[in-house]
Amino acid sequence: MKTILKNYSSIILLLIGITIGSLIGLFLPNVVEYIKPIGDIFLNLLFVAVIPLLFFAISSAIANIESNGKLGKILGVMTSVFVVTIAIAAVLTIVGLWAFPVTAIKDASAISETISTNPEDSWGDKIVRFVSVGEFVNLLSRQNILAFVIFSFLIGISVRKSGEVGKPFLNFLLAGNEVMQNLLTIIMKLGPIGLGAYFAYQVQTLGPELFGFYAKPLAFYYIFGTVFFFVIYSLYSFIGNGKSGIKNYWRFNITPSLTAVSTCSSLATLPANLLAAKKMGIPNYIASVVIPLGNTLYKNGSSISSILKIYVAFAILDWNFFEPTTLITAVGITLLVSMVAGGIPNGGFIGEMLMISIYGIPNEAVPAIMIIGALVDPLATILNATGDTVAAMLVTKFSGEKIFSNETELETSTEM
Repeated sequence: MKTILKNYSSIILLLIGITIGSLIGLFLPNVVEYIKPIGDIFLNLLFVAVIPLLFFAISSAIANIESNGKLGKILGVMTSVFVVTIAIAAVLTIVGLWAFPVTAIKDASAISETISTNPEDSWGDKIVRFVSVGEFVNLLSRQNILAFVIFSFLIGISVRKSGEVGKPFLNFLLAGNEVMQNLLTIIMKLGPIGLGAYFAYQVQTLGPELFGFYAKPLAFYYIFGTVFFFVIYSLYSFIGNGKSGIKNYWRFNITPSLTAVSTCSSLATLPANLLAAKKMGIPNYIASVVIPLGNTLYKNGSSISSILKIYVAFAILDWNFFEPTTLITAVGITLLVSMVAGGIPNGGFIGEMLMISIYGIPNEAVPAIMIIGALVDPLATILNATGDTVAAMLVTKFSGEKIFSNETELETSTEM
């Protein structure tokens, strides 16, 4: 019993905090406004820490990979894993909706969301803003997280090209990465209180809406998404490392999952994912590349919600969703949506804008698309965030690398 309490004490405390937060959100909603600031402070600590963490984790991992050939292979395999598994999620969702059709009820009283965009912007302009910024200081904002990831990636490559001259800078990156890992360990000790407070807010805010006009589509998402979470991720874990892969994935995925559902933020879950990947035995030089990039570019939850939103819009407009061209286009849109969805709570509407633009969806269906996106956010974030570690397992497998099984091997991998 003492061993169990020692190994799982942090998870037990998180569960206690979230349970108390849920009860407060359900039965003492008037108290939520007083405790929500505690959750905001915790979330802000994570967001502030995650920027330097990304820089040191990505740059040091890229700079420390032993050969250009290995780096190219990892990136190639990672891209293939991302694209194929996101497409699998989209296709399975289409099959699920065909087998279990849901009828969306149009809510005439729904509050219409405002899409923040410049009508003169081309899609090229939007892409430029998504992957780059005009001033260095703008890189430090989590609103420009992909541009920052790309910059960190290029720094790592530059250190590699600098050879012996760049050794002191490489040592700085490695030391910084270690320091940031320890900082995140300290911050996560505040998790039971911070996540509990934020979870109270989530329950109080979203709880009543889940039983309104969107009950059937939401029921489909939460049931299908839960099955996908346990079955498909277990399958991917098995492919990545056999039975031990399944065991380690679910053993160490609890904290990231609780963080994701409490914060509704993939970015806030990233630190917990990196710590979990290390415990799962995923080599550091793979986890530090795949997980940060996956945080922005790899989103199974967004893939499932994208298909569902298109389906609901078509149902409202009485259009045929299961026409072959529509389905092929839907999978293509889903791949793009999953790679541009933001890693922050209630991120931008770029994916919805793309969907509306391509299909020519009229205004009457737009509120449904936006509202569904908000209401599925908790489970979507779990699928988005925790998929990064299982993707790292698959990349390790298909790159011909080894998932380690003990602390000695892990230390060796960290030094590579």
